[in-house]
Amino acid sequence: MEATDIIKPENIVYQRSRLMTDQVLSFCPGCGHGTVTHLVAEVIEELGIENEVIGIAPVGCAVTIYDFIAIDWIGAAHGRATAVATAVKRVLPDRYVFTYQGDGDLAAIGTAETIHTCNRGENITVIFINNGIYGMTGGQMAPTTLAGMKTSTSPFGRDVSVQGPPIDITRMVAMLDGTYYVTRQAVHTPAAVRKTKKALLKAFEVQKEKKGVAFVEVVSNCNSGWKMSPVDANRWMEENMFKYYPLGDIKVDGQLLIK
Repeated sequence: MEATDIIKPENIVYQRSRLMTDQVLSFCPGCGHGTVTHLVAEVIEELGIENEVIGIAPVGCAVTIYDFIAIDWIGAAHGRATAVATAVKRVLPDRYVFTYQGDGDLAAIGTAETIHTCNRGENITVIFINNGIYGMTGGQMAPTTLAGMKTSTSPFGRDVSVQGPPIDITRMVAMLDGTYYVTRQAVHTPAAVRKTKKALLKAFEVQKEKKGVAFVEVVSNCNSGWKMSPVDANRWMEENMFKYYPLGDIKVDGQLLIK
């Protein structure tokens, strides 16, 4: 093979999405946010909808995504992303509208907006990053924090007798009639990344078909907040997070796959 052959389009295995800006990613090294950001850009580019899509970014680590993908963005107040997305979609029904939210945003201050948006069946895509902690603001306990998990506000571990058990909000919204596609994925391995990309592609296709809410959760690590190396954080995630938040499709084509 000639050296020049490796740059031919038919030989390209992977390349950076042209929608990614030159801004250096600000996410902590090893964090899943960086991988998901690249996947969102790739999916939008492959679908050819960069001029038809509007992203809604709220408060938290997720907010910085609008620095990295060159599409139209709207910043939402903490927890209000799905409410803003609802307004945008109703005013511009032919646009692809999606939110990109963390667990502190979507499952805590935004619980009401999330539930009611999904219950109404708004024709949007929701991308939900669940790392079981408040990442940007200091590693506090979130609704998704596991029982016994230590955080800056639960230094002895989450006590379910006091704080209650963690909320599986993805499974919760799957029970609502307004959700059409609900899945839980991860990005800690190449195989997991491929599955997540496939899920994101389907989520945007569901929106095109006007079927209702497409909800994609990505279980991620927070090695900074968990006080671990990226490798140890991924291992801890596999051994602990996946037990409570098992990966896989939960609802497909409006049909629940679990009870």
